[in-house]
Amino acid sequence: MNDLDTLVQAAQQAFADAPTPAELENAKARFLGKAGQLTELMKGLARLSVDEKKSRGAAINVAKQQVEAALQARRDALAAGELQAQLRAEALDVTLPGRRRGTGGLHPVSRTMMRIEAIFASMGFDVADGPEIETDWYSFTALNNPENHPARSMQDTFYVDMKDAEGRWLNLRPHTSPMQVRYARAHAARHAGRQPMPEVRVIAPGRTYRVDSDATHSPMFHQCEGLWIGENVSFKDLKVVFSDFLRQFFETDELDVRFRPSYFPFTEPSAEIDIAFASGPLKGRWLEVAGSGQVHPNVVRNFGLDPETHIGFAFGMGPDRLTMLRYGVNDLRLFFDGDLRFLSQFK
Repeated sequence: MNDLDTLVQAAQQAFADAPTPAELENAKARFLGKAGQLTELMKGLARLSVDEKKSRGAAINVAKQQVEAALQARRDALAAGELQAQLRAEALDVTLPGRRRGTGGLHPVSRTMMRIEAIFASMGFDVADGPEIETDWYSFTALNNPENHPARSMQDTFYVDMKDAEGRWLNLRPHTSPMQVRYARAHAARHAGRQPMPEVRVIAPGRTYRVDSDATHSPMFHQCEGLWIGENVSFKDLKVVFSDFLRQFFETDELDVRFRPSYFPFTEPSAEIDIAFASGPLKGRWLEVAGSGQVHPNVVRNFGLDPETHIGFAFGMGPDRLTMLRYGVNDLRLFFDGDLRFLSQFK
């Protein structure tokens, strides 16, 4: 065995013994580096004759190719080993059940709105929907709230910097009463000349806007208003309808309902509606849940109806507050913060 065979075997053994890529590169330097053994042999060719250079150079090149082949083979082996180790470390147990995508659920206020609509639908009420950007006339004037009326002060808040085709300012509706006006006017036009005219029986749920924000109020909130107009609709009907609604909504007959005299420009007489539970953490406390009253004659006229022949009642309630009472939540803002830890409880 000549010196080149011995050098090749030594290189192969050194590469095979290198446990890491870094140590493999150190072993490479011993044989193929600038001061490596093969490099020194190549430099020594300068001292040989022409014939010796040819034979010796060819032998050194063969040895160099064998060393480089052994180096590459070891590099590939180390890379494959690292890959296998990584695969073992990151292995997935495919026999485990997969992670299902979480299921969503209805927002608690949406549940309340659907519940309100279902209960009133069972009483023969239609559901009306309409624009959230309204004219000043529909939001206030048609409801017996003329300009500079003091009752507008808490509601006359969010305006859009533009007017409609008739030059009336646009606002974010502060209540859903405009839908009562729109629905009643369309109803009166549709049944004009018909005797007797079918009754107007409708609820108007939806989003509303006022400048207000605390634990029980929000600048954006929900409201549901109701209207029943006919030729012989009395305050007694209001008491029966709304008391029955409350007992169905809270699923209890152990509920006291009180109609307390109040003032609203669009109804006369007017009443706040309070409830008191017979059991639970709110037992015995009177809680305001709605406003109501006999529709004012001026408003009936704005409906396109004759107040001498048509009479009825209206009410307005906050589904957000009803949701708080139904689920025992004491801060309205929790419904709109978007915290899934809170909302997921209602799935």
